[in-house]
Amino acid sequence: MNITSLASAVSASNTSQASSAVQLNVLRKALDTQASGALALVQAVPTPPPAPVTATAPVTTTGPVGGNVNIFA
Repeated sequence: MNITSLASAVSASNTSQASSAVQLNVLRKALDTQASGALALVQAVPTPPPAPVTATAPVTTTGPVGGNVNIFA
């Protein structure tokens, strides 16, 4: 292996590493931009109003889940 081919191999390696670093920084910036946009969308969602109270029969809150079902025709 001669010196010129070794020098060009080292130069290509350095260029590749620099290109990879730039690509990684661009990816990070894009992810940060998407995250801030998603956060803005989530914060823009209004809080839902409380559920209306229409209790014709008491709902069972004791016992195993699904133990009692209130059915009205």
